[in-house]
Amino acid sequence: MILILDFGSQYTQLIARKIRGLHIFAEIAPYHLSLREIREKNPKGIILSGGPASVLEKGAPTIAPGILELGIPILGICYGMQLLTKLSGGRVKRSSTREYGRADIHASDQSDLFHGLPACSTVWMSHGDSVGAPPPGFERIAHSGDCPVAAMRDPGRSIFGVQFHPEVHHTPHGVKILRNFAKRICRHKSDWRMSDFVERTTRELRERIGKKRILCGVSGGVDSTVLAVLLHRAVGSRLKSVFVDNGLLREGEARTVIDRFRKIGIPVKFVQASKQFLNPLKGVKNPERKRRIIGRVFIDVFFRELKKTDLLAQGTLYPDVIESVSVRGPSATIKTHHNRVKEVLRLEKQNRLVEPLKNLFKDEVREVGKELELPEEVLLRQPFPGPGLGVRILGAVTPERLSVLRKADVILLEEIKSAGLYHKIWQTFCVLLPIRSVGVMGDERTYDNAVAIRAVKSMDGMTADWVRIPHKILSRISGRIINEVAGINRVVYDISTKPPSTIEWE
Repeated sequence: MILILDFGSQYTQLIARKIRGLHIFAEIAPYHLSLREIREKNPKGIILSGGPASVLEKGAPTIAPGILELGIPILGICYGMQLLTKLSGGRVKRSSTREYGRADIHASDQSDLFHGLPACSTVWMSHGDSVGAPPPGFERIAHSGDCPVAAMRDPGRSIFGVQFHPEVHHTPHGVKILRNFAKRICRHKSDWRMSDFVERTTRELRERIGKKRILCGVSGGVDSTVLAVLLHRAVGSRLKSVFVDNGLLREGEARTVIDRFRKIGIPVKFVQASKQFLNPLKGVKNPERKRRIIGRVFIDVFFRELKKTDLLAQGTLYPDVIESVSVRGPSATIKTHHNRVKEVLRLEKQNRLVEPLKNLFKDEVREVGKELELPEEVLLRQPFPGPGLGVRILGAVTPERLSVLRKADVILLEEIKSAGLYHKIWQTFCVLLPIRSVGVMGDERTYDNAVAIRAVKSMDGMTADWVRIPHKILSRISGRIINEVAGINRVVYDISTKPPSTIEWE
């Protein structure tokens, strides 16, 4: 495998996903992994990720002594390159201006890392520090107008550094660079398939669970469905699947989910808990408080099904991890999720928490689903947040506002599906705004609610761009919502990207 040591970059998992796309297994580990632990993993190559810190700061994150002497090819990206420079005796300098965005680099050598690339190519820069002088034994192999050392190498030890981010899609030839490192330099074969993950995970789940029972919450989404099918494949009747109706679901969703699992052949216990969620949400407007309340009630309701010796399964994905609690590197918390509350942490300490999907992106989970032969209606279902419509109603959540939002959302999805766009869009939904505006309907003045439409395209949920829905379709959606949903007289379209915005509004 290729081992990625994470220094907290928001893009670290993109490195792993791009390498896995080459059918080469990649694993992410904390930057402070010991020399012994690295030797035990026996990687073909090591990548040092980017990160928000500066190697010039006191106490900056670093790697264990001896890693550079292992004789394993190493690639440092951004912070990783600066760290290689510092540790090898080169000079890192603080740039007078931060270089952020696209840049053109000129490669002076195309024999290894830049093999098959044009002499001049576009890359994505994001750094404040830069290499002032390469370390002894290193040579410059690329530069840009603002970055004299955009890439460097130590040919004797097969150690490389790049100042840009090859893992992001803004670097058009980035995958080729990663391929050159993994296959040309590390001499790794493309012999890893998602079928390997399914077989290995099934075997590991069977061994881990043994004769115990395991509890799994299902929502009907791709993640929890794939998780439940994997568990059922591994332990059969020792899996207990539970569906909790929190009163924050879309129109008809509970019935659809139960029917779908019945067709798949997995029994599901249905728990109706709408009042238990909606009552504590009365009057609560702060989005973080709403998330915490929804998470807390879910745990209270769901954990009643957990017996003393049961294990708990969660369909946690890497975006959930990186946006809630930084467990691998010094990255920033963006929003809270209910997958890391105290009860779950306690189970984790007791070795009773099972999260077989936590190193995968959504598109990789869909690949797993294909291997498990799940129906297309499940695999291509758009993501739906755990807190449900509670975070798509800005401000207080009430039964009346939920009803309005559900009706608008039904119309939006009907039109998107009718236009053949549903499976081409990552996520499509309505947001009920906490504002009212003046309108005119039937020659009468109205003072009603506004709804925002959000439609984004993405590969993994970490970055996203807004979808250019044809104006005719937007016009039809807007007209239907305003005419058919009482209480709405204005529809707006969200044209912001992630970052700087998030996909959900709360």
